[in-house]
Amino acid sequence: MRDVLAAIMGQFSADTGTIHRLDGDVLLLEAEVGLPPPVVAIVRRVPVGKGMAGLAAERNAPVSSCNIQVDTTGDVRPGARQTGVNGAIVVPIRDDAGAVRGTLGIGVRRKYEYDADEIARLLVEAAHIRFI
Repeated sequence: MRDVLAAIMGQFSADTGTIHRLDGDVLLLEAEVGLPPPVVAIVRRVPVGKGMAGLAAERNAPVSSCNIQVDTTGDVRPGARQTGVNGAIVVPIRDDAGAVRGTLGIGVRRKYEYDADEIARLLVEAAHIRFI
């Protein structure tokens, strides 16, 4: 799963990435690249509805921030600032019926807003991710 994540990150020139699998009302970390160990510990289990990944799962829709270091929307949890990432996006990983099965997140260490084309491409990549 880490290889899949790294390949997706390469397509988007991302510095960090995560893949979470939905297990009931919690997202469980399946793979990560580029996160500091204290952040990995925080994101091992993410409640649905909390933070960017939890909100993407809850809403079944992309959640993004052009600069999580100063984001005041409430979508970004304070611990996310420890990543050193600015521009970030998390999209749902859906099954063939459109139900959420997990989330895919990427981030860059500069202010960055993902455009509609990039979001569509990231959703296509997420659609190829399957959990065993």
